[in-house]
Amino acid sequence: MEQASKVNEHDHCATDGADSGGERKSHHSDKLKANLVARLNRIEGQIRGVKGLIEKDTYCDDVLNQIAAIQSALNSVGKLLLEGHMKSCVVEKIQAGDPDIINELMVTVNKLMK
Repeated sequence: MEQASKVNEHDHCATDGADSGGERKSHHSDKLKANLVARLNRIEGQIRGVKGLIEKDTYCDDVLNQIAAIQSALNSVGKLLLEGHMKSCVVEKIQAGDPDIINELMVTVNKLMK
């Protein structure tokens, strides 16, 4: 079964010969990709802002609160990606009879929950 032939409303995954060392890719919808890029651009700006706060010797509690906001924003990006991954790539691999995807997913979820 050609995994790249399935299209999900959120995104979809393809393995270009992954079994023979090929590259694995996700193909996100334009809407999701734009949403993720916009969120990451905001996070990038927040990080530059924190750098500026540190350079200006801003009160530590204020800097820590900004760092907490950045972590929350990154978690939101991760949740969106994880949802799309589970609804497309993981489902496709399970349907294709690949039980190893569960172990891969658990490793990823454990990293996200640190």
